[in-house]
Parts: sequence; structure tokens; C-alpha cells
Amino acid sequence: MQRLSEVDRHRALGLLQAGLPISEVSLRMSINRTTIFRLRQRLHETDTASDRPRSGRPRCTTQRQDRNLIRNHVISFSFSFIASDKRKK
Repeated sequence: MQRLSEVDRHRALGLLQAGLPISEVSLRMSINRTTIFRLRQRLHETDTASDRPRSGRPRCTTQRQDRNLIRNHVISFSFSFIASDKRKK
């Protein structure tokens, strides 16, 4: 599930503060009503629209770097398999 960017969060909160109902904000921004409701609720509870802290170790690599690591591993494994097969003949 994709997260709302910080800009979109503040934009939604601005529309709510301007007096628009949750349903109108969700239609204008193409975001589920529940997401807008929870965003407003989080603002009232924590006085911030930022993500809550999460458990676990922070990632060291991006998803793109992970894909490249896997691809490079598969390619190197394929080449080593081909090379070992040629040595057997």
C-alpha cells in the first residue's frame, strides 16, 4: 500500500480546515474517506500529520537497490553455471 506524501497530508488537512467535509476532501484528492478520517484523528491525537514510529531496523537499501542486487546475483550465478558446464565437456 502506498503512503500519502507529506505534501498530500498537509493539503488534505488544509481542505478540512477550510471547512470541507471528509467525503468532499476524499473525492477531490482521490483518497479513501477512511484515510482522511484517520489522518484527521492522528492530527488531533498527536498534533502532527507525520508517520508514527515503526518497530524494526530501518532499511539500508532502497527497493531499486534490492532488485539490482538480486538481478546481479542471478546473472553471476548463470554465468558461473555456464562456465562450469563448459569445463565439464
